[in-house]
Amino acid sequence: MMQSKIQQLIADGAIFYVSHSGGKDSQAMYALLKEVLPTNQLCVVHSDLGEVEWVGVHNHIIENTAHQVNVVKASKRDGSEKTLLGMVEERGKWPSSSCRQCTSDLKRGPIFKFIRNDLKARGAKIAVNCMGIRAEESSARAKKQPFRYNVSESCGHRDVYDWMPIFDLTTEQVFQVIENAGQKPFWAYERNERLSCVFCIMGSLNDLRHGAIQNPNLYRKYVELEKRIGHTMFMKGKEPVYLEEHTGIRLEDLKGGETGR
Repeated sequence: MMQSKIQQLIADGAIFYVSHSGGKDSQAMYALLKEVLPTNQLCVVHSDLGEVEWVGVHNHIIENTAHQVNVVKASKRDGSEKTLLGMVEERGKWPSSSCRQCTSDLKRGPIFKFIRNDLKARGAKIAVNCMGIRAEESSARAKKQPFRYNVSESCGHRDVYDWMPIFDLTTEQVFQVIENAGQKPFWAYERNERLSCVFCIMGSLNDLRHGAIQNPNLYRKYVELEKRIGHTMFMKGKEPVYLEEHTGIRLEDLKGGETGR
């Protein structure tokens, strides 16, 4: 059923917007889609998170895609750049699993704004928002619909669909797709389990520790911001736990200051 719907959307001239974070799932998704979609109906979009994402991610995306990479950034009403750390400072709070303002404001919002504008510029009427979300990642994601009509983004002159092309793939299969494409995943996967912000609220302890070792300057900014606003990224039960305590890495334990490899 889904396959026939995708084929119909291709025939109807839909533009497939591939959200590419530089992570393994995005990379595998693009590698698969570029083999089955008409070249002129595939558009790559990267939401640039600025200093909080891994250095080198943008270049990694460019090196492993045959399409132009359209970079979008979140902005405030006055036109200035909206950043994660700036948002946290203004709100006095970090995002949480139940309130992921980082995703809505810094990723989803800018990407859909680009889709609306690009669709209009092309004179097209159908958009498919492609996301590298997989059921295996969490019980919450397993409950998502891998294909659905996006009511909020659609209107009288625009139809928008959300599609998760690799929803049923395992982690092992994702890495195999990348290898089959003659590519390698981003270097941080040598230790990381996932790739998003360097210090993601959804990140494992292993990922956070690796992020601190590789990005001491950025780690310092997070640690100091926690203390300045009096709100922590993580909780231990009902008790707040500061980043240094959570990772077991204190600022004085880190040497150097270069960000990334």
